[in-house]
Amino acid sequence: MTQPIDSLDEELKRLLQEATETLAGAKEAAEIEALRVRYLGRKGILNRYFPLLGAEGRPAEERVRLGQRLNAFKQKLEQEIFERRQALKGQAGGAPHSEDLTLPGHPTAVGRLHPITRTIDEILSIFRSLGFSPVEGPEGETEYYNFDALNIPPEHPSRQSFDNFYLKVPPSEKGRWLLRSHTSPMQIHFMEANTPPFQILVPGRVFRRDAVDASHCFQFHQVEGLAVGLNLHFGDLKGVLVAWARGMFGPEARLRFRPHYFPFTEPSAEADLACIFCRGKGCRVCGQKGWLEILGCGMVHPAVFKAVGYPPGTVGFAFGMGVERIAMLKHGIEDIRLFFENDLRFLQQFP
Repeated sequence: MTQPIDSLDEELKRLLQEATETLAGAKEAAEIEALRVRYLGRKGILNRYFPLLGAEGRPAEERVRLGQRLNAFKQKLEQEIFERRQALKGQAGGAPHSEDLTLPGHPTAVGRLHPITRTIDEILSIFRSLGFSPVEGPEGETEYYNFDALNIPPEHPSRQSFDNFYLKVPPSEKGRWLLRSHTSPMQIHFMEANTPPFQILVPGRVFRRDAVDASHCFQFHQVEGLAVGLNLHFGDLKGVLVAWARGMFGPEARLRFRPHYFPFTEPSAEADLACIFCRGKGCRVCGQKGWLEILGCGMVHPAVFKAVGYPPGTVGFAFGMGVERIAMLKHGIEDIRLFFENDLRFLQQFP
């Protein structure tokens, strides 16, 4: 048989009065804490009453009333405990400071830049010295800017829904919305609003449906570059990238260029860096090849210039690199997941 609600009310009033009288006589902080644990602790007196809220046969209005009484008891006693602690502090002090001001202070934790941010800043700094200016764009893009304007046709494999993060929002006149899979869409935005000559960099985060492992993640960072102007050729592209590599990895850095395919450049190339650990001799890091794949590049495809309304004969070059890949090489990091786990033991290694 359930205990009558009126009986519970009287019991709670008696307990609160008992706790209040005991609290008034407390002379030390330890006594106050002991009282708090006795009445409000996890195994305290008050917690014994909460199971009664679900007692079989108790009407809903009584459960509401009992819940209100229990909460009022807790709030009232917590307030009285706080006030008693403050009163004891005032009695014990009698001086403007109750703390011992002669004790040494607590050192302040100083923040630092994340290794990804540091790597982006270093990349941008080198390219700024070569005449490039950074611009940024949105992470949410339409199919037109992410694919169509970059000469990636609808039948291209990368346009399948399982390769990209499509957003559940109404499509625009430029197609469906998705999280950008590269920073190249900003190149289109910039060219639509500007005329050559120019040299820009586009840093930012991109998203792809890659399974997470030691070298892949569904999000990572890129830095892309675009230069458009008179008489630019592949030799200019190679000169810019070699200068960047030497600024990033040291004056002995070497690059080699291998033919490759990208829809938005023609001709296209993969640029490999001579392994900075074995100097091209072959080691575990480079898989005994002596070279590390570092970035993609090429001369901008005429179809891209046509999409933004530039006249025939316009020339330029573009390149793109993964920031995590470069940071891993610079610092000897073997697992990309360390960048995103927020483990202070890892982050504090970078002063």
